[in-house]
Amino acid sequence: MFDLTGRRALVTGSSRGIGRAIATALATHGAHVCIHSAHAEPETTEAVAAIATQGGTAAELHGDLSEAAVVDGLLGQASAALGGAIDLLILNAAIQVPQPLGQIDRETATRQFHTNMWASIGLIQAAVPQMSAQRFGRIILIGSMQQWRPHPNMAVYAGLKSGLENVARNFAVQLAPQGITVNTVAPGAIETDRNHAALSDPVYRAEVEAAIPARRLGETSDCAGVVVMLCSPAGEYITGATIPVDGGMHLG
Repeated sequence: MFDLTGRRALVTGSSRGIGRAIATALATHGAHVCIHSAHAEPETTEAVAAIATQGGTAAELHGDLSEAAVVDGLLGQASAALGGAIDLLILNAAIQVPQPLGQIDRETATRQFHTNMWASIGLIQAAVPQMSAQRFGRIILIGSMQQWRPHPNMAVYAGLKSGLENVARNFAVQLAPQGITVNTVAPGAIETDRNHAALSDPVYRAEVEAAIPARRLGETSDCAGVVVMLCSPAGEYITGATIPVDGGMHLG
């Protein structure tokens, strides 16, 4: 039920953290994977090498998704690198810039919009013709618990994640007749490089864990497992869904 043998996947923002865990899990289940990062960095190469060591197939791509030219060309590069149309599109890349209300500036907000929102829409537009032609496609947007519980210093980021959830539901209705599913996976407090500095404070960590009904932080593998399910035959009848992976934190 979870076999992805021969499927081709592009996972944006996958050199580390949740994205890397997703890409690795997809490869473990048989998919050929493109590891993407904004710029060339050792972590991207290491991720590709690690998948190869485990017997999988992976390619390396770079490009800043705040730039229109990168968005326009990334799907074509991924298809060329993997030798065929992309079947699985995992939109994980995002910029998160904490700013209190009075400090939000147009330039930073615009960059977040282009990376978090417009890049996702543009990549979906690029992927749909190929997916539609083969009557198969899996599109997964990585959301955030902030869709329900926005942090006061991340209004732009949280707002864009909420907007993407709406976009996913909209596209799910349009694309279901073509054999394409569109879903959102919304992580909560996950142990990642991005969160390491904040969670290394034992007082803050204890406060976060106390707010989670499961009373623990999530692992990147918790998110990866849900994505594998949605991409596999086990998830073929699920579309337009938002699945929180947060130990119940969104429940309040």
